[in-house]
Amino acid sequence: MWQLVLGTAGFVLYFIYDINSICMKHALMQKFFALGSILVVASVIAEFCSAWGQCSRNRGTMIGFGIGALFFLGLLIYTLFFALPFEETYCEENKLRGAYTEGVYGLCRHPGVLWFAGAYLCMWGMLGGWKNGIYFLLMIFWNCLYIVFQDLWTFPRTFFNYREYQQNTPFLIPNGKSIRVCLKSIGKNGNQSGADSL
Repeated sequence: MWQLVLGTAGFVLYFIYDINSICMKHALMQKFFALGSILVVASVIAEFCSAWGQCSRNRGTMIGFGIGALFFLGLLIYTLFFALPFEETYCEENKLRGAYTEGVYGLCRHPGVLWFAGAYLCMWGMLGGWKNGIYFLLMIFWNCLYIVFQDLWTFPRTFFNYREYQQNTPFLIPNGKSIRVCLKSIGKNGNQSGADSL
């Protein structure tokens, strides 16, 4: 299953990107986030290509899960690239900045992980099968491991207000207070850069 190798390599590049942004600050490695994303996307395309002919799901099930996957992918793309300033977040790693704490980032500290997991579970629902499940669950596992690393190591060294953010906002599972913060701040434009993984 070389799609597992591609996806895992993508997450390895994410880890290197984070370490580089704190320790080495090598210009070439600043491209590793984009390269890692390409590998993760290529891996999921490869998974679909290899599994599609063997898929035994009925059309209604596939359409239902497919709509769910598109919904969560839309939320993921919005959260990573539109809910926060792209240039400051992904291109200015060397600048100490504040974590964006409003909108979806008021919901929890890593909302992208929720959407990533939702999309991958829906894609597994489309294809079915335990072999496909291994791929999708492993990708969710790597993403969860990555956000734990970010939450404990990368972000406290990147964002001057991250410790306060940790105290005020749930790690992953929203609560009543964080849902209210999210709803109250939706539509506002922030001036800070955001903190999130996939």
